[in-house]
Amino acid sequence: METRTLLEDSPEEGIRLIHEASFVADPLWKEWGEPLEASGMDRDRFLEIARGYAGELRLWVVGERPWDHCAAGLAGRVSRRLPVRNEPALEVSQ
Repeated sequence: METRTLLEDSPEEGIRLIHEASFVADPLWKEWGEPLEASGMDRDRFLEIARGYAGELRLWVVGERPWDHCAAGLAGRVSRRLPVRNEPALEVSQ
């Protein structure tokens, strides 16, 4: 994984990339964006929430958390922050 290599080779840059969260938020927005927008959450708010999840993202990057655990946790965090909660839960791809 590119992010893990960057974290190992250049920790400061790796941490910056993880805290930026775009490496996860961009592909997830493609999958989750439509239902999130229907529930009143825009991409900027989603990215803000993903950035707040950086600690867990780092654990996934270094191999201490499986992707499904990390993605499910982020999906839960996002779902709890939806302005309108009448949509079904976000689906997590493995």
